[in-house]
Amino acid sequence: MTPDESLIRPVEITLHNASRLLALRYADGREFRLSWEFLRVYSPSAEVVGHAPDQEVLQTGKKDVTVTRIEPIGHYAIRLVFSDGHDSGLYSWAYLFELGKNEKQLWQTYLDRLADEGGSRDTLTP
Repeated sequence: MTPDESLIRPVEITLHNASRLLALRYADGREFRLSWEFLRVYSPSAEVVGHAPDQEVLQTGKKDVTVTRIEPIGHYAIRLVFSDGHDSGLYSWAYLFELGKNEKQLWQTYLDRLADEGGSRDTLTP
């Protein structure tokens, strides 16, 4: 493991069911608390991001999604299994760290996109 990898690999991962958060704690004391909805709408899977630039699919109706399981993937990632059946995103340590660092900006981008495209956090839109 390179020094940079040790900084972005969480030392503790905790699911908080009551608050619907995934907590990531790092060796340097940083902690990110990411909502399950945020993690679902920013899944790194092809179903969400597409197979090429500009193919991203806006995720709607994910407000009440839950994480039902976390699966370790080698020494580099986790797979989150969501209550809506989504389970194809592999969240690498680097991707989770970037989500944590940029959560506020990414969340606002998502909300803006929902508003622009007439989507809803509450209901699925075709």
